[in-house]
Amino acid sequence: MKRDRYLPVVLTREQVGMLIDSMDNYKHKAITATMYSSGLRVSEVCRLRYEDISRSKKMIHVPVSKNRQDRYTILSDRNLEILTEYWYRYGRPRGWLFPSTVRDEPLTTSAVELFVKAHAWALGLPEGVTPHTLRHSFACHALEDGVSHTFIQQLLGHRSPGSTDVYLLMTSKALMGIRSPYDTFAPSDTEGVCNG
Repeated sequence: MKRDRYLPVVLTREQVGMLIDSMDNYKHKAITATMYSSGLRVSEVCRLRYEDISRSKKMIHVPVSKNRQDRYTILSDRNLEILTEYWYRYGRPRGWLFPSTVRDEPLTTSAVELFVKAHAWALGLPEGVTPHTLRHSFACHALEDGVSHTFIQQLLGHRSPGSTDVYLLMTSKALMGIRSPYDTFAPSDTEGVCNG
């Protein structure tokens, strides 16, 4: 029995920027920026530790994740600035990078889900925005920028290339430089088709 498959929600770059930049809570801002800029799952960002951030190598170490394997992903300059500001504002945490405020444990994924969904709704962003939307948006925007499918697969920690293929369906074909063959016709090729 075949089941319908729906494409996930993807935000534009402008929408991602609005979501992150408008957050007054700096901890929320740092978490959201890290999920988008590095393509992390919500469970992965919650379990980051101070030592997982490599400022000199511009990388983030992602400990054993969904696929039970370690990996490294990129650390953007803009996100590093936000993380540094967050770290100073929130008592320079040395264990969990984003600790819970009630116990010595990482922030829960449900807490992140709540504030991302609430903020997206308040901004009037498309329905269905979740923390995973930021991961989808990262992958699509990277493809549009010419990053190879293989590199994106590695950054996201996908075991199978098929898991990354869905982003090929969702990216802007114009930004990827893909044109319809019809747009390559010379003007004379289409003139005089309808003469009456």
